[in-house]
Amino acid sequence: MKRFERYVLAEILPPLVGALAIVIVLFLLALLEAVIAPLLAKGANPLLVARLVALNVPEALTQALPIALMFAALLALSRLAADSEIKAALASGVPASRLFRPVLLLAAGVALLSFALNELLVTRAKVQVQGVQREIVLDNPRVIGLGEQGLVLRDALNRAISVGQALPGGELRDLRIVTMQAGSPPREVITARRGRLRPGSNVLELEDGRRVTFQDARPVTVLTFRRGTLPVQDVQASFDGGDAALKPVYLPLRDLLARTNTYRQQHVRSPADFTALHRKFAEPLAALALAFFVVSLAVFAFRSGQNLGLVWALLLSFAYYATWSVFKVMGENGALPPVLAAYGPDLIAVLAGLGLLWWAGRR
Repeated sequence: MKRFERYVLAEILPPLVGALAIVIVLFLLALLEAVIAPLLAKGANPLLVARLVALNVPEALTQALPIALMFAALLALSRLAADSEIKAALASGVPASRLFRPVLLLAAGVALLSFALNELLVTRAKVQVQGVQREIVLDNPRVIGLGEQGLVLRDALNRAISVGQALPGGELRDLRIVTMQAGSPPREVITARRGRLRPGSNVLELEDGRRVTFQDARPVTVLTFRRGTLPVQDVQASFDGGDAALKPVYLPLRDLLARTNTYRQQHVRSPADFTALHRKFAEPLAALALAFFVVSLAVFAFRSGQNLGLVWALLLSFAYYATWSVFKVMGENGALPPVLAAYGPDLIAVLAGLGLLWWAGRR
């Protein structure tokens, strides 16, 4: 690598580290407002909440890398242009295209790092997040605001166990388990006046209960019991107002490929899963697309005599994040084809960069 290219990289790396730190801090501040503060206010264990925060850092890092690179490259190239260093390099015979090589090489490294972090850390961390959420709920069921939305557990037979009320100390009241059959009335209803999740286990202890079985919507047997137990398989609780289930994009690539292949064979339309599959590749590749756009913008700004700075960096970062968010939601809801929803923001950045280079070439 030539000296000029090493110099460009040396200018980009410090603001890249700083931009990463800023984006991660902003992510954690948003998490603090939406999740951490309400959990602590409701009496959640601070150590469990700290684990929850730590497990969300890998996702923040992977999402921050492409935007941080764009931010850092724009600031660095803007400084080089403002100090006439790009002009000096061009005057000494360095072609403008040499600006692309170091930035795109760095972007390729960032893309690979982002993909590896997502597959090696984020997918595992998100599974552990569900476990920590479950521990928080089992430790203190009141943290999810039962007075508003209720708590739903799942037993080993995948039956929903609804809880009417959670009291201090972990006592549960008015539990109800219903066994359904598709297109038919309930086959079995189990109710219990009280219950408690046994500490350190997945066992739900029931007290003062009744089991009623039905045939053709008529009760056949009615049994009462003083005590009983059910193995709890899952806690359906989300602290951020979203779905408690693991989103498709957080599945390992191998598992997501297997699922989408099955859907293709069965002709099942699942836009969320197919969009997630393409996002696995599109989001890391955003580093390359954004780097190409930034260098194109720097070349255009230099030849047009315009000055780029912090305001441009902030505006472009916001524009990319807004575009990515809109395309993602539209893809998950089937309003856009999954390929377009995933790669659309990258394609817009590349086309915009090509347009800027064409415009700069005419000056």
